[in-house]
Amino acid sequence: MSAGGGKQLISVLPDELKFLFELEKQSFCDLKVVNNTEHHVAFKVKTTSPKKYFVRPNTGVIQAWDSCVIRVTLQAQREYPPDMQCKDKFLLQSTTVPPNTDVDDLPQDTFTKESGRVLEECKLRVVYVASGAQGNSEDEAMRSSMHSLDTNSNQAFQRLKEERDASVRQTQQLQQELDTLKRRRFRKGDPGFSFTFAIFVGLIGLMVGFLLKLSLSSPTTE
Repeated sequence: MSAGGGKQLISVLPDELKFLFELEKQSFCDLKVVNNTEHHVAFKVKTTSPKKYFVRPNTGVIQAWDSCVIRVTLQAQREYPPDMQCKDKFLLQSTTVPPNTDVDDLPQDTFTKESGRVLEECKLRVVYVASGAQGNSEDEAMRSSMHSLDTNSNQAFQRLKEERDASVRQTQQLQQELDTLKRRRFRKGDPGFSFTFAIFVGLIGLMVGFLLKLSLSSPTTE
C-alpha cells in the first residue's frame, strides 16, 4: 500500500489471490476489505488480465469501520500455464469520500492522480494451485498401503501352502510304509496280523489327524 504517512485506510485479507486451477472449470477467491477509519472509503479493483477474471464488486464504498467481500472469479482456462506460474497482478485502490456517498455518485476521476485525491494502492499477486496435488499424495499413500497388505497376504498364503504340502508328503510316506508292512505281514501269514494291523492303522490315523490339525490351525499372518 502507498499513501502519505499515517494509518492505512483499508486492510485486505488474504494478501494474495489463490485459485484452485482445473482445466475447463471456473475457480474463485474471496477478498475481505476492511475500512480502518471513521470515514467513508471508496475502492476500485484493477487487474493486468481483465479478460481472465470476473470481479464483483469491482467498485464500491465502505462505510466507517465496516467491511465488504469482493469475489474474484477465474474464468475457465483451456490450457495450463507454464510450470503453473501466474504473472497476473491485481491492484486495489482506495480513497476517502464524503459521507453518504453512493458508488453511483463517484466522479469518473475518483481513482486517478489528476483528481487531487490521496490514493492508497494495495498490490496482490495471483497463485495457482493444482487441483490434483493433494489427491495424488493420498492416492500414493493408499497404493503403498495396499501393496504392503498384498505382500503380507501372499507370504502368509505361501507359508500355509508349504505346510499343507509337507503334511501331504508325510501322509503319503506313512501310507507307503503301511502298505509295505501290510505286504510283509501277508507274506509271513501271521495269524495275529489282523489285530496288530488294526492297532497300527489306528496309530497312523491319529498321527495324520494331528498333523492336519496342526497345519490348519497355524496363523496365516505375521
